Amino acid sequence: MLHARILTQSILFTKHVLSYKCIMTIETNSEQETIEFARTFSQSLAPRDVVLLHGDLGMGKSVFSRAVIRSLCGVDNLEVPSPTFTLVQTYDADIGTLWHFDLYRLSDVSEVYELGWEEALIDGVLLVEWPDRLGYLRPQSYIDVTLSPVSGDSNARTIEVVRHG
Repeated sequence: MLHARILTQSILFTKHVLSYKCIMTIETNSEQETIEFARTFSQSLAPRDVVLLHGDLGMGKSVFSRAVIRSLCGVDNLEVPSPTFTLVQTYDADIGTLWHFDLYRLSDVSEVYELGWEEALIDGVLLVEWPDRLGYLRPQSYIDVTLSPVSGDSNARTIEVVRHG
């Protein structure tokens, strides 16, 4: 059972622009709570959602992604390798194709086209680690998920979710 604490939750609307931000900040106390939150979060996703995962090395971006993928595929023990060396992994789910990108090793933004970026945007659900490498290719509508350490507890994380668009 998830015992994480919601720190903030708000919705901001811009009156004259067709965009909004929905912000939620949650604190998890263990890797298992982070996994449980990721499973819950996965149920809010729809085709064409782009999730941009932020955080330093070791913050749990791959753990979060793995939990989302397993949840959407409906297989708790699904083998979900990190795409660190393959750069992208795909999975079939009821919601559509899940695309898990790890852009850490890209040296130029144009390389993302070789990974199937345009195909993924058509109707996939995208999980993107190291999204700063996208540069001008970042879509207008996306969800930022930022994992940060909690001072004094190496297992705890603050997770901020911001839906743009």
